Amino acid sequence: MTSKTAVASGSPNAQFVQAAGLFAQSMQRNSTMNRMVGKMPSGEGEVNAVLRKQTSTDMPVVRTVDLSRGKGDEVEFHFVQPVGAYPIMGSRQAEGKGTGISLDKDRVRVNQARFPVDVGNTMTDLRSPVEFRKIGRPIAQSLMDAYQDQSMLVHMAGARGFHDNIEWRLPTADHELFAEMAINPVMAPTKNRHFIADGTTIKPFAVSGGEVDLQTTDTLDMDVVDSVRTMIESIALPPPAIKLPGDKVAEDSPLRCLMVSPAQYHSFSSDPNFRQFQANALARASKADNHPLFLGEVGLWNGILICKMPKPIRFYAGDTISYCNSNTSETETTCIVPAAFGTTFAVDRALLLGGQALAQAFGRSDKGGMPYFWSEKTFDHDDKMELLIGAIQGLSKIRWAVDQGNGVKHFTDHGVIALDTAVPIIGARQ
Repeated sequence: MTSKTAVASGSPNAQFVQAAGLFAQSMQRNSTMNRMVGKMPSGEGEVNAVLRKQTSTDMPVVRTVDLSRGKGDEVEFHFVQPVGAYPIMGSRQAEGKGTGISLDKDRVRVNQARFPVDVGNTMTDLRSPVEFRKIGRPIAQSLMDAYQDQSMLVHMAGARGFHDNIEWRLPTADHELFAEMAINPVMAPTKNRHFIADGTTIKPFAVSGGEVDLQTTDTLDMDVVDSVRTMIESIALPPPAIKLPGDKVAEDSPLRCLMVSPAQYHSFSSDPNFRQFQANALARASKADNHPLFLGEVGLWNGILICKMPKPIRFYAGDTISYCNSNTSETETTCIVPAAFGTTFAVDRALLLGGQALAQAFGRSDKGGMPYFWSEKTFDHDDKMELLIGAIQGLSKIRWAVDQGNGVKHFTDHGVIALDTAVPIIGARQ
């Protein structure tokens, strides 16, 4: 019996279903970076956010999906400046003394990124036991997912680093197409959001004789994490705490996430009490509906959830590190990793994440009306085939010039703090 309802090959409806499924699959990918995104809002009280299709601001990555057409290649985000005021007491006049509200805005540019995969020709199918068309799609999907995750990491870190191997989907910053692949500028950490390890504590990023002021013994350990917690509680306007959906103790026990490189994680996990840190994470997960952020190798210490990042942001001896030398300027200066680090040590960057660290904007493709799309094409008289996955999106670290209360605005990475530490190089340099 012939079905009464059918979608013809090549139909725009078929492309839409395919594109929508692809987009949904990517948004649900099981990766550390994707777990940093909140849920889309619901309910009448959040109508404006629903219209803009913006995820919760209580998580590090704020995602906006703009499927309108003809609106350009930028998405706008807004920021309300912190308000400082004292009460007016007794019978003193209050009229005309209202505290002003200041609104700033920023834009995230989107661009099209595509991964084509050659799935062979007629003779390929005859000679090979593998159907390349079937394995081509998972390969293309994994390429796009890795590009998304690594781009998110690099923008939050404010650097690509120099670790490089076949698994990277973003080249190092000296590549001629790096800026185009990053889409928006990769901005070094602001001065008030950049720290380095200093023995058993931390200090603001410092340079000595043109080299970053780090020793090979300045590694990540429990004392350094304690110093991070002390710093959070001491500075003005720290990154907002992460609020996981269903977390019953979100207000009483604020949570932030410290993403560390595998080498930094190994250094921290060598602590004899690390098993207790893992038990702490499991206990907190039970109070937060077992949120997937607690999956994998994680530990909780002093309100900081420690988890691995997918790739290290690493600088080797002699490599350049960009930093901001002034609170009131975004101008970047450079220093290098000490030559004394040799071939056995490097500098890795950990990221302390709170709410609203990164903005991710999606645009609309004309191939199905979704941000993601598939395309398949035959050529050479239908002998050869190529498939392609594409996405229209952009990322940018959320940064504002924040009024410190004295009328002076300091450039501030809103939801992320960078912490550079020494790590031993395990294996050959990559």
